[in-house]
Amino acid sequence: MFKALDPLLHQQLRLSIVSLLASVESADFNFLLEKTEATKGNLSVQISKLKDAEYLEVNKSFKNNYPHTTCKLTQKGRKAFEAYVEAIQEYLKPNN
Repeated sequence: MFKALDPLLHQQLRLSIVSLLASVESADFNFLLEKTEATKGNLSVQISKLKDAEYLEVNKSFKNNYPHTTCKLTQKGRKAFEAYVEAIQEYLKPNN
């Protein structure tokens, strides 16, 4: 029997965000915007959903009088991502 895939992470943009953050200490909004090629509005909404689920820690500040948002994967988010990757690997094993 297959493990259920986390519906929060199964959405393409949210999975992209978490995947990017899994390999760095933290990332700012513009980095995520560039790498995901999402719109600002959609990226903002998906970051909020991940934050509400406690998968991300979001810090908002100002840098040279401009808003500066940074995101960091929480321990809960990292565990959820690792479980998601394990579940996908199970689906990909031959003879399942």
